[in-house]
Amino acid sequence: MTRDRNLPLTETVYYILLALLEPAHGYLILQKVEDLSEGQVRMAAGTLYGAIENLLKLGFIQPVPSEDSRRKTYLITEKGRSVLLLDFERMMHMVEITRSNLIQGGSEA
Repeated sequence: MTRDRNLPLTETVYYILLALLEPAHGYLILQKVEDLSEGQVRMAAGTLYGAIENLLKLGFIQPVPSEDSRRKTYLITEKGRSVLLLDFERMMHMVEITRSNLIQGGSEA
């Protein structure tokens, strides 16, 4: 199986895509990323907007209509969901192979 050229996602991009499973604007995305990561990932606004620009170019997110015309609201696309799921599966494989080799297999020291 060949790996998608967009993988692995950075931790920041992974959390942004996860946050955009529901429509959100910039400040809400920052809050959701921090909440989802339990405070492990904190972004500056400039980092977020650079990532949003790249994710729009890749077709992983799209702007959606919002009641507040002052704020741009975004949502993950099917392509974005697909790459998020592929990265999740990649990480789950890493967890399982680590579990079976390191934890369950014990160490031969």
